[in-house]
Amino acid sequence: MADVEDDVASEQPKKRVFKKFSYRGVDLDMSTNELVKLFNARPRRRTQRGEEPVKTHLRNMIIILEMIGSIIEINNGKTFNQIEVKPEMIGQILLAEFSISYKPVKRDRPGIGATHSSRFIPLQ
Repeated sequence: MADVEDDVASEQPKKRVFKKFSYRGVDLDMSTNELVKLFNARPRRRTQRGEEPVKTHLRNMIIILEMIGSIIEINNGKTFNQIEVKPEMIGQILLAEFSISYKPVKRDRPGIGATHSSRFIPLQ
């Protein structure tokens, strides 16, 4: 009976030992800021630039909690309009409300030649 228990114990697989990775001879058990100090100039400067805005064509997206504080560029059919998501925007129907896709019509005076009486106005 004791022999059976010894055989079962010896047949259990050993724990896996994972390979330790290193960068330039330094273990990767460090924070991102410490790791960035080991980079050359170009990648180091790129990490310090900050986040790029997210570009999207999805105008029917609803704003949720995880989006607060992020910068989004919404396409209006021609260009991308940049907005910063604020807590007041949560639950808005669409992202399209913040990137209008048409130019609002201005109704001023009629232009030259628009009416019958404008024929008699000199065009100087």
